[in-house]
Amino acid sequence: MYSIGYDIGSSSVKAAIIELSNAREIAVSSYPDAEMKIEALKEGWAEQDPEMWWKALCKVTQDLLKTSSIPPSSIKSIGIAYQMHGLVLVDRDKKVLRPAIIWCDSRAVSMGETAFSDLGQEYCFNHMLNSPGNFTASKLRWVKENEPEIFERIYKILLPGDYIAMKLTGGLNTTRSGLSEAILWDFKNNSVATKLLKHFEISDDVIPELVNTFSLQGKVNGKSSEETGLVVGTPLTYRAGDQPNNAMSLNVLHPGEIAATGGTSGVVYGVSDKIKADTKSRINAFAHVNHNKEQIRIGQLLCINGAGSQYAWIKREMAYKNQSYSEMELSIQNIPVGSEGLRIIPFGNGAERMLNNAQTGARFCNIQFNRHTREHFFRAALEGIAFSFVYGINAMEDLGIVPSTIRVGNDNLFQSSIFTKTICNLLGCNIEMMQTTGAIGAAKASGIEIGIYKTVGEAIGTNVILKTSTPEDSTDNSKAAFEAWKTELENIVDIK
Repeated sequence: MYSIGYDIGSSSVKAAIIELSNAREIAVSSYPDAEMKIEALKEGWAEQDPEMWWKALCKVTQDLLKTSSIPPSSIKSIGIAYQMHGLVLVDRDKKVLRPAIIWCDSRAVSMGETAFSDLGQEYCFNHMLNSPGNFTASKLRWVKENEPEIFERIYKILLPGDYIAMKLTGGLNTTRSGLSEAILWDFKNNSVATKLLKHFEISDDVIPELVNTFSLQGKVNGKSSEETGLVVGTPLTYRAGDQPNNAMSLNVLHPGEIAATGGTSGVVYGVSDKIKADTKSRINAFAHVNHNKEQIRIGQLLCINGAGSQYAWIKREMAYKNQSYSEMELSIQNIPVGSEGLRIIPFGNGAERMLNNAQTGARFCNIQFNRHTREHFFRAALEGIAFSFVYGINAMEDLGIVPSTIRVGNDNLFQSSIFTKTICNLLGCNIEMMQTTGAIGAAKASGIEIGIYKTVGEAIGTNVILKTSTPEDSTDNSKAAFEAWKTELENIVDIK
């Protein structure tokens, strides 16, 4: 017996098949090879056609089934991880009404800030653990104000994972953890955040039916079977946002444990057993995959929009033709720590929550024409992203989260030894690279509801540590470079 897991990103759709009896990886794939397009019709906007995600999922599923030679009837469960905070709108016929407003879109910042002011800091932090900020609920309010003719046709609002579940099963439902990431969950009342919806003048009728994160959430229908190759009736049994899912995939489930990822965005995710908010709104709190009323598990999430997106831009615009990321890494081995004074501020992908939603834009600072080469830019780009991780993790100390070990996957920026060592040295902590991905984790988690595994820990406990990075004795250069970078950043933020 096997299960299949998906990770619906804004760059690509990743998929994995595992053997349920031993949680062994059988096949992994992703589609497309080039990053999926993000439309930015105006400054700060970011939209994608949800149908693009679905077509990519269908293609990667067909490819996996073909290359693995696994009979579709042997796939016994499906798990979904997905890009968080997006907004998909459908009518009564389950037709998408407009392109999805995705996670890095910042058009609704002012509406979230107004709601935060009107409802009050105490209410928002005690009930929703966050300011409404630039999250899904505020994006929905933007549609109401700016596209009223579309708003009037809305039947249900969906997160990206809810949309994929709808395409697979025909059902319309969501999860409590999903609503928490949308800032539509009231932790104090353990219910939909009706007061925020009322403030936004939106009926709670638009909220789909609630299902548990680990539960039977629907079954593959005839149409999706034809398009994916999966068998009619295959159960969908797990769904979570990509960052809670990534943490779970890395076996980060309990208070004090920390996960990190360096994909299109950068994320640090620490687990707490306290319903507590960051009153400066730099770090956001959501229900973790194993959170419930009896067992509090809150994921404290630090998001850095300008991470892999910045390094992908550097590669696309500055690298030699056909130069790979690994070749870029090799080319900068002789560039010293600190990139000889060249500093890159990576925040060029929308509003940064850890900077109080400032939109600084990316900055190249202290360029010396007679000294700096393209290789200096490569290193400064990696260091700039690493410094932004450290800057954010330092802020997490206010919530009592201090890393001794950070667990990471093997499919993102942490494959770069320079990036990993920079963080490791500055924080003085170990970094463990695990042999897993979000898609593999989702596949494993889907086996719980069908009775293969008793607990999440049992499903994930087979992970292998590929590599452990430890701090080096001398970090003076890294510290000096970081302090110079931080000074540059804080001067920019002050200007804004």
